Amino acid sequence: MHKTSWKSKLTSSLFVLPYLILFTVFLLIPIIYGAWMSLHNWDLLSPTHEFVGLQNFKNIFNPESYLNSLFFDGLLNTLQFVVYSVPLLIIVGLGLALLINSLPGRWKGFFRTVYFVPYAVSVSVVAIIWLWILDTNSGLINSYLMKLGLPIIPWLTDLPWAWISIVLATLWWTIGFNMVIFINALNDVPEELYEAGELDGASRWQRFRHITLPTIQPTMLFVMITSTIASFNIYGQPFLMTRGGPGDSTKVLLMNIVDEAFRQRQLGNSAAMSLLMALLMIIISIVQFKLTKVKE
Repeated sequence: MHKTSWKSKLTSSLFVLPYLILFTVFLLIPIIYGAWMSLHNWDLLSPTHEFVGLQNFKNIFNPESYLNSLFFDGLLNTLQFVVYSVPLLIIVGLGLALLINSLPGRWKGFFRTVYFVPYAVSVSVVAIIWLWILDTNSGLINSYLMKLGLPIIPWLTDLPWAWISIVLATLWWTIGFNMVIFINALNDVPEELYEAGELDGASRWQRFRHITLPTIQPTMLFVMITSTIASFNIYGQPFLMTRGGPGDSTKVLLMNIVDEAFRQRQLGNSAAMSLLMALLMIIISIVQFKLTKVKE
């Protein structure tokens, strides 16, 4: 009996081992190494790296240091994108899920696939597609506007159009994932609850408000947190579509971190900014979780 139990534990451990190895190699070790780098004056081209302790972090909060504006200007732009995109990613994702669930059975799979396909496309392809659509001089939309004698729109070169363009591209690219998550959640709502509500004279809106929303609340929390984390990590869309412009108005924090690491070659400063960004995402996720007051 003892021998069987030992073999069972060993077998279970072997199933976990591949994930544990990948977690250690691609997540745990980089985090530890990045934290170590953040404590050094780490020039990419220098063979020696002076230990400076928390000085890189102090420089970020020092108004006289260029790192202060680099970090907080990028953070402000990132927060703008989070505020613009996350509500739409939740509302539109849920709306599409409700719409598809209301379709006849043979159409559900078709439209679910159609809306999910963009999610499988790389960010570079997404940027090329939307550059072709929104380019100021030769974009598809502006070409039709010129044919109609209407003024063209500076989609990628002026505000607020640059943010609108980035949010539109992101919404088209990622909304399929949230939609599928919401569809699965809606399918788990007991049909008996809807029948009881209908018998009690509840309208469609009342059934949605008092039955659907409370039931899928844990799923909404999951979508909200994952969408917030993904939006904080935005890089490809503004880098490829607007190059951070006009000016630096769409240059997000991750772009500044990459520039500091590979253009200025200061990996210590870059690592310090990355750790602060990760800490901020953790805090925001905890606050979101606490505010929703979801109980298992």
